[in-house]
Parts: sequence; structure tokens; C-alpha cells
Amino acid sequence: METIEHRTVEVNGINMHVAEKGQGPVVLFIHGFPELWYTWRHQILFISAHGYHAVAPDLRGYGDTDVPASVTSYTCFHIVGDIVALINSLGVDQVYLVGHDWGAIIGWYLCLFRPEIIKAYVCLSVPFLPRNPKVKMVDGFRAKHGDDYYICRFQVPGEAEEQFAKIGTEAFIKNLLTSRQSSPPLLVREGMMSGTFNTKTKSAKSLPSWLTKEDLAYYASKFNKSGFTGPLSYYRNMNVNWELMAPWTGAQIKVPVKFITGDLDVVYNSLDMKDYIHSGAFKKDVPYLEGVVIQEGVAHFNNQEAAEDVNNHIYDFIKKF
Repeated sequence: METIEHRTVEVNGINMHVAEKGQGPVVLFIHGFPELWYTWRHQILFISAHGYHAVAPDLRGYGDTDVPASVTSYTCFHIVGDIVALINSLGVDQVYLVGHDWGAIIGWYLCLFRPEIIKAYVCLSVPFLPRNPKVKMVDGFRAKHGDDYYICRFQVPGEAEEQFAKIGTEAFIKNLLTSRQSSPPLLVREGMMSGTFNTKTKSAKSLPSWLTKEDLAYYASKFNKSGFTGPLSYYRNMNVNWELMAPWTGAQIKVPVKFITGDLDVVYNSLDMKDYIHSGAFKKDVPYLEGVVIQEGVAHFNNQEAAEDVNNHIYDFIKKF
């Protein structure tokens, strides 16, 4: 990864760390939780070698980007504002966008707010989630999955951070990245975790071929420095985002989109997602949806687990525009 360049850019009142490589049209990669620019390491090298300028920031609260202290500094408006400022700093009018997990959600917000600056969007794992005007996001998760559902547990300041500290940063990230669980992940209050968040598997699982000890050490070093409170603040603003998004109720996504997920992805297997994706409802909300790819035997972190396949899908899609 020594050929990837790094710099700091001032955006929207914070300092943002950016990894980049290549020349040409910009392909902007937005990471999820608990990740960094580093989650896109394979895509950066591939896309830059095919005539594009690959750009992957650490989002606010992550890695070497500033970590604002207030939870109110992590709304969708703040995060999209950072990304728009980053795009402006690159001196281009449009970018190709690629997002995964929370990065996928931010990508949908960006396409909704500023479609004119997005040439095309490759979305991994999380499809567009239209706003339900009757139910706040976290309230809906709690009604469906109960108080132990991880997003519900993440709402209490300090609680999840304490749980992660018990297992240890590297072990926690390892368990999450390598999980094959497709049922809803739970975070149990009584000092234990279950499923994806399982404290009982600190070192038991061997690493898959796509994740090395060096990869884990890099992730752990950055999260040990910046902590988890910034990243968890994204979840703690989900109901606030629901309120802020009221003007966009019923709005459609009006950019070309390709959606890629694994058949073992926890998102794909929960919250009625399969029906939404395949019934035509997804296409109705995203009328320029040009393809849905379901990767067989692949779990949530498909940009790392199935990097070559994801690389090819990204390139085959964006080169059309």
C-alpha cells in the first residue's frame, strides 16, 4: 500500500484524512463501520490502474480525521457536508461514488441532496431506505427486534464503548469483519454479546484468506487512537436524521445506480430487505437502478471478502458513463 498517497484536507470546519491514487475522473469511496479508508485498499489500487483518480477519506470521527466531541456533530447534514466540501476541493464538477455500510447510507443522502455532482453510484450492502413518516428509525428497529438489537444498544452513550473495551479493539473488529451470521445482531446488556458481537470468540477464529494480521493491526491502531464514540454517533443521530429528512419524504434517487451485496449479508437477510430489493419497490424508489448483484457465499464486508469481483463490477459499471 506504499504507493497510495495520503494528505489532510480542511473540509466543513474539520481536518479530513484522505487516501488517494491515480489520475483521471474521480471515483470517491465512502467507508462504513467499523472501517476506514483502508477498507477500500483493493479498490483503490485496481481503479487507479484503470485510468481513474481513486479517493477514499476517513469519515469524520474515524481514523486520522478529526473527531468532534459533540454527538450533535454527526448528523447526515454534517457528514454529507464534509463529502461535498471534499469533492469541491478536488476541483471537479462530478464524481463516481462507491459506498458500503454507513458509507452506502451517506451515499444515498448525497445522491438525494446533490444528484448533479454524482455521475453514477455503486452501492454495497445497504439499499436505499425510504423514510417512513410514521415511525422514527430507531423506534422501528426496537419494535421489530427488541431492545437488544445492536442499533438500539448503540443509542446509550458509553454503553457500547464499554462493551467493545471488554473484548478488545482488535478482537472486536476481527469478529465483526469475519462474521458469517446473517440473523439480526444483538448486543446483550448483561456483560455479554451474542452473534456478531460475541465476546466468547476473542481469538478462536482463524483469519480468512482476505484478511491478514497486518490488516487487523492497522484497524486496531487507528481505533485505539480515535475511539468508537465518533463512529457510534452516526447511529445516535438516526432519529435526528429521520426528523431532518422530513422534506425528502417520498423523494426518489435520480442517479444511475448499481447495487451489490452478498447472499450472507446481515442487511440483506433482515428487515424485509430481500422483498424490498426484489419486489420492484427498490426500483420504484431508485428509477435509474441498472443492476442488482447478489454474490453467492459472501457476507457483509464484500468489498474486502470478494474484492476482485467487486472491483470488476465497479469498473464495468462506471466505464459506461
